[in-house]
Amino acid sequence: MEGPGTRSTLEPEEVDLFRHNGFIKLPTRLSADLVEGLKAAALEDIRNEVEPVARRDGEVDRISGLWDRGGVFQQAIACDEILDPLESLLGPNIEFMLNRHNHIYMRDRKSLASIELHRDCRVWSRNLLSVLVYLEDTHLENGCTYVVPGSHHLSTLSDYAYIRERGALSRGARGGTPRKKRALGRGARGGSPREKEELFEIAWSQAIPLPMPAGGLLAMDGLLLHAAGKNQTNGTRMSMTLGYHSADEFSLPDDRKHVLVRGERKYGGNDVRSMDRHSRPGSERTEVY
Repeated sequence: MEGPGTRSTLEPEEVDLFRHNGFIKLPTRLSADLVEGLKAAALEDIRNEVEPVARRDGEVDRISGLWDRGGVFQQAIACDEILDPLESLLGPNIEFMLNRHNHIYMRDRKSLASIELHRDCRVWSRNLLSVLVYLEDTHLENGCTYVVPGSHHLSTLSDYAYIRERGALSRGARGGTPRKKRALGRGARGGSPREKEELFEIAWSQAIPLPMPAGGLLAMDGLLLHAAGKNQTNGTRMSMTLGYHSADEFSLPDDRKHVLVRGERKYGGNDVRSMDRHSRPGSERTEVY
């Protein structure tokens, strides 16, 4: 099999691994020039505090709304290096999500966001494919991504909002106070608080780190449990997080929350009907356009 960066599509075995494990390192990689262009544009917007942004202690550490910033951001979001392998997972018609991810994060030693295990969506029926684009070499010391292989199949950990808002899967919550331990299970499905806590402990015990090079691309099922590692260096760890969907038969032509970045939309909902002039009087057919 060819090495990373030498082919643009996924082998059938890689698609199977993605379905089974919930993640795959894409065989493609962004060019050094594109990575440097993204970093330069992001750093300029961070310095100038170009909204929308997120701040920590008064300093900008995340820029959002990448698509609307245009330029090199749109170039990367719709580039072949990302979309070619995604076709193997999503099919030929692909939408980019404006209302999930769509941001660049610059992590330093003080960053704590997303270091708890979490999912990127709540339920399987509204799933997405998340792509992490690494703009700097990412390793154990500066906080590489951790994933729990196969955790997208765990239906008992389906309450995304509960998990994220309470930090119930954070490493800091393990071995915490009784109050914290009770919070791990309150309002969640799939067992008592003690059983829920045990599930969380099991999830963290199976988490594995994924070091990635600058320009590397990681695709994840939106239900996969994952977390950012803690940056323990004096440098930064910059990455871009993107969300994609298949443009399926329910995708609306005028959807303002999704941008068609490859292929076409063919709406096939059965709320759109017309008379088929070739059919019997009174019969109907679904019109697809």
